Amino acid sequence: MARKRTNGRFTKSTRRRRSKPKTNLGNLAVSALVANSITQGMFNSNLVDFVTGRRDGVYRAGSDGAARLTLPELIGYGSIKAGGNYGANPSAGYDGLVETLTTNFKSNWGSIAVGVIVLPIAANAFMKIVRKPLILPANRMISKYISKEVKI
Repeated sequence: MARKRTNGRFTKSTRRRRSKPKTNLGNLAVSALVANSITQGMFNSNLVDFVTGRRDGVYRAGSDGAARLTLPELIGYGSIKAGGNYGANPSAGYDGLVETLTTNFKSNWGSIAVGVIVLPIAANAFMKIVRKPLILPANRMISKYISKEVKI
């Protein structure tokens, strides 16, 4: 059997140490703003109202019968029938889910495009501009006093 050729160097491969990925609050905020612009454009309700089914602090999922959709309305949570109440006003062009989403998209496509395309680019540029004077000192304070797994 042939002998393994080594010259004595690098006989043991060392494992590279890697730190755990940190939660980036800036990326989290941009993701929330993009999700909010999509729900505002497609469902005519902000992200919190879409998930909870509330409007003005009161639970009103499916009460309008028009273009405003919420998640409890879509899944049929509580006293609402599955599929929601968005077809209750056919004279306004809301005959079903696809028609309602199409109508909402056609009327709000500009704000959706700004939220999905322009917002992340602007946030990235803003983060690059304020990185040294604001973000680096803030990250040092967060890692020193709060948590080492979170950064801005």
